[in-house]
Amino acid sequence: MSCLRKRNSTVFFLQRSSRDLPAADAHNVKGDKKVEHVRQPRIYVGPASLSDLNRALQLEWLVTNGLGGYASSTVLGVNTRKYHGLLVSACNPPVNRHVLLSKLDEEVEIDTNRYVFSANEFRDTIFPDGYRNLESFVLDPLPTFNYHASGFYLKKTVFMPHLRDMTIIEYEAVNSRDASAVLRVYPLVNMRHFHHTTDSQAGQLKFIEQPVENGVTLKNPSLQKSLTLLCTEGTYMPGRSVWIKNVYFRVDAARGENCVDDEYQPGFFEVTVPSEATKRFYVAAIGGRAEEEPLPRQALTFDAAVARKLYEEETVRRERLLKDFSQSNPAANLDSWIKWLITAADCFVVERRSTGAKSVIAGYHWFEDWGRDTLISLPGLTLVTGRFRDAEEVLLTFKQYCKNGLIPNRFPDCAGDEPVYDSVDATLWFFNAVFQYLKYTGRFDFVRTELWETLQDMIEHHIHGTMFDIHMDEDYLLSHGSRLTWMDVSIDGKPVTPRTGKAVEIQALWYNALRIMQVLALRFGRTEDAERYGLIADRARDSFNRRFWWAEGNYLFDSVNGGVVDSSLRPNQIIAVSLDFCMLDDVKKQKVFESVWRELWGTYGLRTLSSRDPRYVGKYEGGIPERDRAYHNGTVWAWLLGPFVTAFLNVKGHSSQWRRFAFERFLRPLFLEQIRMAGLGSLSEIFDGDPPHCPRGCISQAWSVAEPLRAYIEDIIFKRPPYEKDLKA
Repeated sequence: MSCLRKRNSTVFFLQRSSRDLPAADAHNVKGDKKVEHVRQPRIYVGPASLSDLNRALQLEWLVTNGLGGYASSTVLGVNTRKYHGLLVSACNPPVNRHVLLSKLDEEVEIDTNRYVFSANEFRDTIFPDGYRNLESFVLDPLPTFNYHASGFYLKKTVFMPHLRDMTIIEYEAVNSRDASAVLRVYPLVNMRHFHHTTDSQAGQLKFIEQPVENGVTLKNPSLQKSLTLLCTEGTYMPGRSVWIKNVYFRVDAARGENCVDDEYQPGFFEVTVPSEATKRFYVAAIGGRAEEEPLPRQALTFDAAVARKLYEEETVRRERLLKDFSQSNPAANLDSWIKWLITAADCFVVERRSTGAKSVIAGYHWFEDWGRDTLISLPGLTLVTGRFRDAEEVLLTFKQYCKNGLIPNRFPDCAGDEPVYDSVDATLWFFNAVFQYLKYTGRFDFVRTELWETLQDMIEHHIHGTMFDIHMDEDYLLSHGSRLTWMDVSIDGKPVTPRTGKAVEIQALWYNALRIMQVLALRFGRTEDAERYGLIADRARDSFNRRFWWAEGNYLFDSVNGGVVDSSLRPNQIIAVSLDFCMLDDVKKQKVFESVWRELWGTYGLRTLSSRDPRYVGKYEGGIPERDRAYHNGTVWAWLLGPFVTAFLNVKGHSSQWRRFAFERFLRPLFLEQIRMAGLGSLSEIFDGDPPHCPRGCISQAWSVAEPLRAYIEDIIFKRPPYEKDLKA
């Protein structure tokens, strides 16, 4: 339903629909269907939740633009993080993100009485208290604030046009009074890196202000970035260049990070709303380059008609995502939670300027396009959703930066800087992503033409040795240095979970990659290569079973380093049971799964360490050292639900009984509850290991969305990739 639809009454705010409630059996099978119209998902936050200040400030929303930029805040419109803002722009898409516009504050004056709709938090208070005039917040699916004060109704909707460095805020004002009202909109501007805060006394920011028709352009020569603010109605009133000082970010304070910010108020927009009238207008925040004169190209043609057209294009694009998914997966009921997952999945797929192709943001607000996260997420974000061209572009993006047989772990903020390659598993996940792509598309010509040479180069570098002491050892297993797996946190330079030598999931991925290369070599007529890859895989499998199986514990060692073994019970071994090519027999698979389920299950994912281990940390809170210590020592990770569900059904079989059980027991709590918790409409990065498993970390994480979604489609719905049997024959 469009949030711009006219209402029969001046009180036009939306009521919650029964369609928002999840179906009792979300995995019932339907026949093929032609999708004419798909209703957008919706989350409603009403007075009861909004009046609980602390709870409401934990509910956050996010919209993105496909360039790495975003707009985000809380349902009260109070920024609680330095990462919040109405226009957070990727200066080197999709990275090097800067907060350009922190927020817009509104007030209305009627008969000399002033009513405020805005709110900002300071150390000892929230001022002004305009959140008290907020009647409801609706994600429909765009964030919409519904205010009311003394017969004046204000509806505020935020959206970002796709692939534009722009945020547009639509206002719909209804004045039911018999006197005219004057609405003022105050921009709070910043031009800082989103990891930092601004101190106006330090002279960090110096703005050059240029008046333009219906607005103002602010430039920061040192950043080479500009912000243009335009309004389609009323007048821009230059102000006295006021700084709003000491804005407080409570979440950053709790995380032991910079939490006080100064924000610049250059002036305000003033719009008159006549008595008993309705007025709709738009405010645009447009990012540009400082050298552009007189305005960024996007600002030259902006008016209400353009804004409305951009809104309609974005709503059509979002509806198309749902239609395409529904047509590709007719067995999946389009309940509210799955619509949110599809919408959330789209947020992570971005354009990378350096390659001119797609990449994947690991998580919002602060993560970048990381190799490991991207390649683990690729099947869930692009393949089960039918976005095959996007999958190809992502693979080509990372192939382009392959160096010494390794895929980048991270890209730098600044153009021209070298990527970082400190990962042993990102490259191995690349092999898996290519194989999953082939299972869905059967496009061997693309792989042979674009990727085969790179895949061969990767394997040879791993066999003979490459950076970070990554090499195939005499036992045909893959050896590596410390801090190279996904458990890579260090404190004061010392790894928290070093896992030096041979980590369990690395061996599983290595074996999987060798078998994939064997399959591809046979397909491409490279018989000798296929025999060689198969021989190495056979010997790696024998060594793995001999060195990693701990009969006393009935599970796999987490790592082996020479004669030293680590018997910590961690979830990494579940990956060995979930991959296409597994080194374990059925008995060992069963025992591994049962051990992981018994010791590591944490409602919304898997704990990273057994709670019986003395190193276990049950809450992810405190400063950076405290959080780093907990990160992989008990914290629950939602992405692990993907391999966990796949492993469970690999062990039990895909009967309807076990598929139903897996959905009800493993996926339903995450899908139905967490969609409405921290980052509304998405899934958080991590959760406390201890109940009630509070959401932590990024409010919207790529692999937290992608892997459970993939498992739901492939294993619960049991819609298998169309070319899977051909590849595994």
